Amino acid sequence: MNNKLSLVLKGAAMGIAEVIPGVSGGTIAFITGIYEELIHTIKSFGPEAFLGFRENGISGFWKAINGKFLTYLLGGMAMGILVGIFGVTYLLDHYPEPLWGFFFGLIVASAIVIGKQIDAWDIKKVLVFLVGVLIAYGITVISPSDGSTNPIYIFVAGMIAISALMLPGVSGSFILLLMGMYTIIINTTKSFISNQDAGSFFLLAIFGSGCLVGLLGFSRILSWLFKSYKNLSLALLTGFLIGALNKVWPWRNVSEILNKETGERLKVLDLTNYSQIDQESIKVIQELNVVPSSYMMGDPFVIITILCTFAGFIGVLVLEKSTKA
Repeated sequence: MNNKLSLVLKGAAMGIAEVIPGVSGGTIAFITGIYEELIHTIKSFGPEAFLGFRENGISGFWKAINGKFLTYLLGGMAMGILVGIFGVTYLLDHYPEPLWGFFFGLIVASAIVIGKQIDAWDIKKVLVFLVGVLIAYGITVISPSDGSTNPIYIFVAGMIAISALMLPGVSGSFILLLMGMYTIIINTTKSFISNQDAGSFFLLAIFGSGCLVGLLGFSRILSWLFKSYKNLSLALLTGFLIGALNKVWPWRNVSEILNKETGERLKVLDLTNYSQIDQESIKVIQELNVVPSSYMMGDPFVIITILCTFAGFIGVLVLEKSTKA
């Protein structure tokens, strides 16, 4: 029962993380010690599952895909997404600085915990770590491109976005934004829900197919990397976490926004009028990290944010010790 409850809570934490822009559920999976099992479970949706079904029917298939693990984890994720939508989004709207501070501390501690799992750091591992830092940092500062409704591009966008969800420190929704596909996918989904038109269904089916291929394919790559080059893989993922800190710095002034309806990108030149913009109609795509004294998006909540940062940091260390116990 304790194991089941633990899985549900870990899934809930992953679900909440997926609601946060710039935070990956893969990070939470790594922190809570289920990352490798999750990757191997996703990988099992293939020949292994077919073989299990052929030999032992439904029970064989269920065992092959690690059904119990998935059931509790996905159930927790569903609850976490609901909590995130109603709870975390409220905090993002009203107290973003303390929330980002909490995640900043959480990710710093996570990088330390993962780095400690690496056997004997050497020059090769340090170089791989630095590559991870540069890749993740580069993703956070790159300028978004223009999207396309070309079926091949949509398929590739689905593959890349879902693959990013499995990487600690990399947000799938942010990858869609960089590829210029965020507005296209959001508007297509809205159109299908409202009108059930064939065109929208076709584009979503292509995107979903890309997600499925990316999920099954990338999980196999990650599984192989962990099996063959575990220490180097851990070094790379630790680098991803450090590089991603740029995206969760608590004090960031908005410099560019995206109109969700038109796809138009606009520079924010006057932050004094920013609060008057309809937040539901825009998506922030570029921000500038600043010190609290230069923060112009509201009250910086410096003391509370620092306390939340420490809370996130200590929380991960406590979670690590309890997991080991």
